[in-house]
Amino acid sequence: MAERDTQVDGTTMPELLVDFITSLDGYGAAEGWPGWWGLQGPDYMAWLGDRPEADYTVLMGANTYRLMSGLAAEGEPGTDALAGLSKVVFSTTLQEPLAWPNTRLVSQDAVEVVRDMKDEGANHMTTMGSLTLCRSLLKAGLVDRFRVVVFPVITGSTGSDRIYDGYPDVGLDMINSRTFDGRIELLEYVPRVLAGPPGTNTAET
Repeated sequence: MAERDTQVDGTTMPELLVDFITSLDGYGAAEGWPGWWGLQGPDYMAWLGDRPEADYTVLMGANTYRLMSGLAAEGEPGTDALAGLSKVVFSTTLQEPLAWPNTRLVSQDAVEVVRDMKDEGANHMTTMGSLTLCRSLLKAGLVDRFRVVVFPVITGSTGSDRIYDGYPDVGLDMINSRTFDGRIELLEYVPRVLAGPPGTNTAET
C-alpha cells in the first residue's frame, strides 16, 4: 500500500508510520523463541523485501539502535538492507561517531524534533521497535498510520516488551488488512488519540 498523504492547509506533510510485529497477546518479543516466532513464510518475507516504505527515514531509540546495529555488525540475515537506509536515533547516552552507516544521532526531545521534521517537509518516516519512542509520538498526535503484524502465538510465559503498556486510549480507523501465508495478519489503521472512552462527555484530542 502506498503511503498516506497528510494534508495541512493544502500542503502535503511527511507521513509518520508506527510499525510493530507482535504476538497475539501484544508482546514484541519472547525469550527463547526465534525471530518472527519461527513463523515467517514466503509471502511475508516477500512483502518485507518489497514494501513501499523502503525509502522512509527510520526512527529509533538507543536500545533498538544497540540491538539492530549489533546484529548488522554480526551479519544477521536481513540486516544488510538497513545499512543504506537513512536512520535517526534519539539518545542522550550514545555518542558519535556511530558505527552504523547513514545514522544521525539526535539528543534533543524526540517529539519536538519529529514535529519540526514534519513541519519542514522532511522525508516520510517510520519507526523500528523503540516502544517508548513510539508511545511518545502517538501521545503527541504525530502518528499518521499505525501498523501491526500479528503472529499467531500467545507468549504469556515468555513474552517481553509489552507494546501497549502506558498507551492512552486510541481509536483506530482501519485502512488496510492482509493475511500472509494463511496465518500472519497485517492490520493497518489511522490512529486517533482519545481523551476518554467513546460515549462519554470527553472529547477526542
